[in-house]
Amino acid sequence: QVQLVESGGGLVQPGGSLRLSCTASGIIFRFYAMGWYRQAPGKQRELLAGISGGSSTNYADSVKGRFTISRDNAGNTVYLQMNSLKPEDTAVYSCNAHRVFSTRENDYWGQGTQVTVSS
Repeated sequence: QVQLVESGGGLVQPGGSLRLSCTASGIIFRFYAMGWYRQAPGKQRELLAGISGGSSTNYADSVKGRFTISRDNAGNTVYLQMNSLKPEDTAVYSCNAHRVFSTRENDYWGQGTQVTVSS
């Protein structure tokens, strides 16, 4: 059974920082590309950052320079360090594990963690 469990969300003041974690089980973690997404009320889900098994990274323009994605393959965990947070960063943040096979793709999601940026 595959599980992705996020943690680290909460309430933070504008300009503050949070680090989200997502720990995976039931998959060979190092073979999966990992991504962090967010969804705010009334908005579409947005891909924020991705990291390959070899730790190549990419970022959405909205978070480039403020957020950093990293992974620990030994610990089956992906992180999202979020700095200089803004009220518009308020959303439910979810992690995704993705792997492409020759005949199918696997996609797994965590349950999400709420991040609220407010004074």
